[in-house]
Amino acid sequence: MDSKGYGPVGGQGLMAFVHRYQEYEAQKETTHEFIKDLLLYAEGIESRYLQESHRLRKALDDARLDLDGSTKFRKGLEQRLRDMETRLGFVPDCNPYIQVLIDGDGLLFKEQYIKQGVEGGRKAAEDLQKAIVDKFSYSKETAVEISVKVVANVPGLSKAMKRDGCVETETILYAFISGFNQGKASFDFVDVGYGKERSDVKIIECTRFHLRNFNCKQVLLGVSHDAGYASFLGDIVHNDDTKQRVTILEGTPTVPDIIATGISILSFKNIFRSEKLRFKSPSSSTLSTPRVPSNGVSYAAITQIKGADPPPKITLPIPLKTATPAGPSKPPTKPPAKPPTPVWNPGPRGLDPPIQIDAAVLERLKKRREQDKLCNNHFLRGPCVKGKECGFEHNYKPSKEEKNVIALFARLNPCTKGQDCDVDNCIYGHHCPSVVNGTCTHFNCKFRVDEHPPGTKFKHPRYPDWTTKA
Repeated sequence: MDSKGYGPVGGQGLMAFVHRYQEYEAQKETTHEFIKDLLLYAEGIESRYLQESHRLRKALDDARLDLDGSTKFRKGLEQRLRDMETRLGFVPDCNPYIQVLIDGDGLLFKEQYIKQGVEGGRKAAEDLQKAIVDKFSYSKETAVEISVKVVANVPGLSKAMKRDGCVETETILYAFISGFNQGKASFDFVDVGYGKERSDVKIIECTRFHLRNFNCKQVLLGVSHDAGYASFLGDIVHNDDTKQRVTILEGTPTVPDIIATGISILSFKNIFRSEKLRFKSPSSSTLSTPRVPSNGVSYAAITQIKGADPPPKITLPIPLKTATPAGPSKPPTKPPAKPPTPVWNPGPRGLDPPIQIDAAVLERLKKRREQDKLCNNHFLRGPCVKGKECGFEHNYKPSKEEKNVIALFARLNPCTKGQDCDVDNCIYGHHCPSVVNGTCTHFNCKFRVDEHPPGTKFKHPRYPDWTTKA
């Protein structure tokens, strides 16, 4: 008997084997299909991965090329930077400094320093450096150097200070300057002599130079008193970097034109004077008073040709004696009444001389706007020191009548020295030129109240900073 029952005894026979073989063949066919599908799927996966691998290898090769190019470019830039630093003498943050530039004709040290002479100069230098160091700090590792340059017309300033009464003799200022120069190696008080533009040009050009130097961390400008710097400062504010590195050092109240630039203002009230120099006369009767017409007087046009000396007395022409014809004598005629003499004298310089204006030319030049406006400095003193950087018109040939109008426009701007000005050809006003019949008619008058005749009324509101402080 068979063990599995396929023999004759079991009764299943050969057909049982046939049936089982058929089942095996069906399963075998299914297995072949499964293996075939599996191989096809694997082939597709391999093909896709080979394509992706090829793409990634190409991207890697491109990245290597870009990296090599960037590395060469960076090395080139580093070499160019080193060459530039070598030419400019630049060492990053190894010599940071603060530059202080002061127009010494307007920003004045307090009397207690000047009266002490040499010692006062040294003390002023020491106190100024300490105040600046306390205010600005840039590096804990490296000390910041303070460099100060004061430019002024020393002879004119000494005379003005003596007239003001803050010093007894003019020599005391020279002693103070000597002490100031001795106080610190980087502190200089420079005498530029007569001429307003000399101080302006030095301060403007020095500012430009130091702002181009990376090591210069801050520039302090002692020019708060002079609206003439407003145009230059206006150019600075267009650059955020230079605007952040410039600060106005205030003594007398900052003029509105400079305030409008938005530049930061710093005040050291314990070091600098907050009031301008004044002319103190022992007696008003000792001042000579020029004669001007009493009707419709305009103190606009009035400038002594001589500078600091008191204005000369102007006398009426001496009438010539004429021969009296023979005949009966006539009763004597009454001499014409002399015009009244104004009681106001603005100071030692006196009234500015009148300017003859053509009304039509005046109206025509008034219509010029923005950069079309004619440059006062260029046409009255020329050439303009600002050159192409000036915001006004230079390429023009004004007639004689037009030059008179330009001179009038210039005189509407107060001279920073006022009556202490000793510049013979000064183009600015030394008192208000817009007073007519006791009323200031200018809509934006920049002159102080005391630069008008006593009792002057104002047709338009005045800015508070232009009024005289008590």
